[in-house]
Amino acid sequence: MSQIKAALYMVLIAGLVRVLTVVAAQAQGTGDHDGDGSIDLADFAALPACLGGPGGGLGVGCAAFDFDGDLDVDTADFAGFQRAFGTTLGVLIETVTVGNPGNPGESQIDGTFGGVNYVFDIAKYEVTAGHYTAFLNAVAATDTHALYDLRMWTHDHGCKIERTGVPGSYTYTVAPDWADRPVNFVSFGDALRFANWLHNNQPTGAQNLTTTEDGSYFLDGKTADHELEDVSREPDATWVVPSEDEWYKAAYHANDGATGNYFTYPMGVDFSISNDLTDPDPGSNATYFRNPNDFTIGAPYYRTEVGAHENSASPYGTFDQGGNVVEWNESIPLFNGRGLRGGAYLFGSDLMSAGSRPIEYHSSDEFSDIGFRLSRLPNP
Repeated sequence: MSQIKAALYMVLIAGLVRVLTVVAAQAQGTGDHDGDGSIDLADFAALPACLGGPGGGLGVGCAAFDFDGDLDVDTADFAGFQRAFGTTLGVLIETVTVGNPGNPGESQIDGTFGGVNYVFDIAKYEVTAGHYTAFLNAVAATDTHALYDLRMWTHDHGCKIERTGVPGSYTYTVAPDWADRPVNFVSFGDALRFANWLHNNQPTGAQNLTTTEDGSYFLDGKTADHELEDVSREPDATWVVPSEDEWYKAAYHANDGATGNYFTYPMGVDFSISNDLTDPDPGSNATYFRNPNDFTIGAPYYRTEVGAHENSASPYGTFDQGGNVVEWNESIPLFNGRGLRGGAYLFGSDLMSAGSRPIEYHSSDEFSDIGFRLSRLPNP
């Protein structure tokens, strides 16, 4: 009997050792979120839910993604995951949480903005040329809905994404010095399709209902201005172009509870802003046009890398809502376009103030000063 007990103990100990080994592996930045001994697409699918919080704090196994040991999961850890996986996988959109639900909006000359009665996440940075290049390579081998604009490469102020090949086998690359700068020459429809792609877990394939044409928005080939004006969020939407209230709250609200307190500029200040790019950043800076020929950064870049003004975040922790490129939002301010908010490298400081509402553009417009960021809703 003692021999049988001893054998059972050995089996139990072996099982316990295996469990502890799996747990240890999950805690050491291996990428094996589900503890099955491999790093695969199932682990990749679990990664977004772990962003922005301490290792393990947002779900079982999140510590598996903390490759640099700093107790949060961010773009550096995403790079570590891709190295562990052995190939490049899609994009990682870092987000911050915008809480204080039920805050009243702020009254401006053309409306009241910023009141949001739910908690949501918003991208910490603008969508970059690197993000958009990965998107194009996933869904635009044949670019059915013109997600790529040749001016991205040819224009002096383009984001330097180059397309090579022929329809059916297009490939896209971004110049290294531009990968972390905001994408530009993107329409409102392009932004919706990027959001759908993220909603669908970044699939690869033709631009159809499984990739870009359904998800957070039902598009199914809509590209004309009058068609895009009728598009709205689906009930189960996850990644979305921000509503104007979401965008405004993330940029200007004081993040001090469900209050009606707002700042004038999206760096958490009411005055004394600048367009300096210094190291370290003293705060209250953005990438905008200040005086004749006074760009924050001139040719060939014009736009800074996202987050370059590292101490000039909004109270919720977003960067560049006051500069680089103006950003699409879902509003229809008048009758034939979509709204934009924020400053841009070609414009002065007035454009980034809470009381300024840039003139609406047609949904199909694509210019060097237009980009976007996304929100993420708490849908399963």
